[in-house]
Amino acid sequence: MFDKAYRQRLEADLAQWEAEGVIAPAASASIRNALPPLSPGINIAVIVAIVGGLLIAAAFLAFVAAHWTEIARLLRFAILLAGMIVAGGLGAWFAATGRSVLADLCASIGAIVFGAGIALVGQMYHLGDDFAGGMLLWSIGAFATALLTGSRGALAVGLVAACFWTCMRVYDAPDVLHFPFLVVWLIAAAVAFAWNSRVAAHLVASAMLPWWVATSIRFDLDGMQPSFLLADGAALLFGAGLAIAAAPSPRAQRLGSVLSIYGAFSLAAVASLEVMTIDDIIRFRTGTVPAQPHWAILCGVAGVVLALASAGVTRRAGEILAACAIGLVLVAAPIWPVSAAGEPWFAYAALLCAMLCLVVSGVLDDVSPRIVAGWLGIAGVIAGITWAVKGSLLRRSAFLAAAGVIAVVFATALNRMLPRAGR
Repeated sequence: MFDKAYRQRLEADLAQWEAEGVIAPAASASIRNALPPLSPGINIAVIVAIVGGLLIAAAFLAFVAAHWTEIARLLRFAILLAGMIVAGGLGAWFAATGRSVLADLCASIGAIVFGAGIALVGQMYHLGDDFAGGMLLWSIGAFATALLTGSRGALAVGLVAACFWTCMRVYDAPDVLHFPFLVVWLIAAAVAFAWNSRVAAHLVASAMLPWWVATSIRFDLDGMQPSFLLADGAALLFGAGLAIAAAPSPRAQRLGSVLSIYGAFSLAAVASLEVMTIDDIIRFRTGTVPAQPHWAILCGVAGVVLALASAGVTRRAGEILAACAIGLVLVAAPIWPVSAAGEPWFAYAALLCAMLCLVVSGVLDDVSPRIVAGWLGIAGVIAGITWAVKGSLLRRSAFLAAAGVIAVVFATALNRMLPRAGR
């Protein structure tokens, strides 16, 4: 909460209130004294030092790579081990002197060098070609570094390695769901919760997307529809984020708000993807396999339930509309195959209504990312209806015109109702 932007806005407000006589100068001074000190930011000297350190590290790696075949195996391993020791030592020194950004950078470099050491040992001693297992080992080492040092960069390295691990496992065994990644992800989410870090929350939220994408593509091999599975994942991420943010804990609120933002953007992206790609796939799909597995449908339903539960706790009308947006995107999935013989107008209408609900939800709750996601979703759905779907251009134009008229009528009704509610 007490970031630089907030403090600047608060300082401006205090100065204005003091000038207008709203508060006394003593009260203004008391408020300033009660605020905790700002954490040191990244200044020009730190930026130059980071660039210099990266250049030195790149030069070292380039030199070693140029003479790699001429260096003995034991010396290669010693070089990488020395790199981890030096990175750790420098990180400890930077942390002791209060240079947290440089300390985080050193921990990240140490985690990367650890991954290079795993690859080196596997190459030198001709270990099994289990690249996914190597990625898992790298992820475990990076997570251990993050837990010991509190490094956000090491957490990012661990999550990236874990994402490569799960994608490789899905590719090697497409007939088996890779649930072990969810255990790793939950551990990372617990770390982000304990740190109360928005950066860590962003890392955790973005790490969930590759698993859903890889899983959805894997199910396409069975004749299922990847876009519908992505919609279920976005629904669960959005609803779970809203539910976590409804908890009284500030840590939960920070983590949940970030998860809900990623869920909102994912929902908007899936709505656009459904319109742009799904019609031809469903129309020409000859398999008898259902478009969604049952576990994915349950995930989508859980997203709606969690969003409604969050609305019941917070009493926010915007979250009710967010639950409606999730439900409408999910409803479009069963509507689509029914309309395989022609244009799926009801599915289009459901997706447009869903994105409109998302925008209004963000406006009511004053959540700007949700508003942006809704507008992007509206633009994507309209673009898909207009250009990406085969069929009569006249019918599509008539549908869009009718949708526009309905939206204008709805806006007029709201404009007349809101002043009454205000009175």
